[in-house]
Amino acid sequence: MSNKMDEILQRRFCALEYRPQWLSGGSLKANPIILLVLEDEKGSLCFLVHPELREVVTDKDIPYIESLLKDFLERAKLNPAALFKQLSSLEVGPLVTHETGSNISDYPHIFMLCSHFEQF
Repeated sequence: MSNKMDEILQRRFCALEYRPQWLSGGSLKANPIILLVLEDEKGSLCFLVHPELREVVTDKDIPYIESLLKDFLERAKLNPAALFKQLSSLEVGPLVTHETGSNISDYPHIFMLCSHFEQF
């Protein structure tokens, strides 16, 4: 596990938060981060999802979010660099970019989520 965590510390990341559609542009006090996208040194992407996704995301939004996640997996196989770039600047919809960085170890609040989130 130590080697795996050391590898994760060096990865570029994108943290995405959930913003319910019913807010129509507003914001919760604390929009929960529900997806972490990690890029390794070869450019491959790894997706880590909030373990209680169905409890965090509203019933209305869950089918759309799950559809996006499946789409991300497919697109990551074809062009991971383009997908990572797009995910790093999402501003509209129920899934928006929260934070990005080139070394996840510089963001302890984001890194801590890695140990709790599940690989998708």
